[in-house]
Amino acid sequence: MEKKSYWLVAIFLLLVIGGFMFLYKKNINTLGLSLLQRIKKIDGGEVDLSKLRTEKTPIVKHELWNELLAKFVTPEGVVNYKGFIKEKAKLQKYLDLVSANFPGKNWTKEEEMAYWINGYNAFTVKLIVDHYPVESIKDIAGKIPMINSPWDIKFFKIGGVDFDLNTIEHSILRKKFEEPRVHFSINCASISCPKLRNEAFTAEKLASQLEIQATYFINNPKKNKITPKEIAVSPIFNWFEADFIKKGDLLSFLQPYTKIELTPTMPLVYLDYDWNLNE
Repeated sequence: MEKKSYWLVAIFLLLVIGGFMFLYKKNINTLGLSLLQRIKKIDGGEVDLSKLRTEKTPIVKHELWNELLAKFVTPEGVVNYKGFIKEKAKLQKYLDLVSANFPGKNWTKEEEMAYWINGYNAFTVKLIVDHYPVESIKDIAGKIPMINSPWDIKFFKIGGVDFDLNTIEHSILRKKFEEPRVHFSINCASISCPKLRNEAFTAEKLASQLEIQATYFINNPKKNKITPKEIAVSPIFNWFEADFIKKGDLLSFLQPYTKIELTPTMPLVYLDYDWNLNE
């Protein structure tokens, strides 16, 4: 089957799923994302993770990335991409280190998770740097998620295997670690994204860093607005609802991060998402 035919099938199935979601009030990511991943596999676009090594490998240190973040990212997550461009060689040196050292069986869970979060964020910066100036990351590549979006460009390698950002997010971070706070730690180079942390994630500090990121994001009035009258939150909580309700409902997840008592009778709305560049 030609690639064009796959796209027609994908569009048809998305319309069918869209109707199903509307009728039964299901979250589109529950079935839609799964479908798109299957189409990507059929179309030959899926990264074959089985090709990666599993033996012992050198544990990556993130000092270079930490230095760049401290220099070119504010505590609020505003990114100086022009600064990153000036030190592109240093950024590439760190990315080469990440590319050459896929996590081995000697790595701890925390070391591996920090590696993938830092890798996702650093390669996202690289993607912007390579296309700068750009108004939005969504202006890079096509518009169909899991097919030809900027997150599906195989512009880097891990362990010699061609990789894309969606594989790190969906096939590794979300699937392997089942840690919902990771959504507040990876950055999509956009204003409405959780902020790019201005320090590298490390195994030693990972637990506290994840919690700090979650607390900051949920309580940032530019991202979420939780009041006694209404729960207005980022669409991230809608797109990835399944990740946040594994141990209860969404309110149960949000409650520890706010002093406002949340109840099922409170209106729940999702805010608009600003995809403009976070600079």
